[in-house]
Amino acid sequence: MKQLLEFIPLILFFVVYKTYGVQEAALVLVVATVAQLVALKVLYKKIEKSQWILGVSVVFFGLLTAYFNDLAFLKWKVTLVNGLFAAVLLVSQFGFKKPLVQMLLGKELKLPNNVWEKLNLGWAVFFIVCMIINIVISEFFSDDVWTNFKVFGLTGLSLIAVIGTGFYLYPHLKQQEESNGN
Repeated sequence: MKQLLEFIPLILFFVVYKTYGVQEAALVLVVATVAQLVALKVLYKKIEKSQWILGVSVVFFGLLTAYFNDLAFLKWKVTLVNGLFAAVLLVSQFGFKKPLVQMLLGKELKLPNNVWEKLNLGWAVFFIVCMIINIVISEFFSDDVWTNFKVFGLTGLSLIAVIGTGFYLYPHLKQQEESNGN
């Protein structure tokens, strides 16, 4: 349910953009994002930091997009947020010597440090790749192509990254399960 809530503003943006245009879609995105944050707070009693960052950035860049009737602001948002997430992951690992992924999931999973470091680095690379692809598509393709990429391409890439994470972690989790069972 939580994941579905996160996609509703994006889906509404896409439908309104294709039907009415940039300004209307940006305004719907902003309203839907605020409603999403309220729903997350009511249903789950908590809004995670990443959701706050995304929500505030959507509202800020969405309002700029609506005001100037220009998708460039939302395109920048995607680039900046992916860059921010990559930077935070890299700083946590190389600056503080504690991968952020481990800090987020370490209570639920017990893994060797090198596994956490590779996983953290993998997600940082993922965000950098998404940032670069977004820059290329936003600069060299039409707004329609970018909108399709934003809705379907980034969603698909995220799904692939999550599945890849599962495949990467599976042998380690299985090994951990076997050692706990003995």
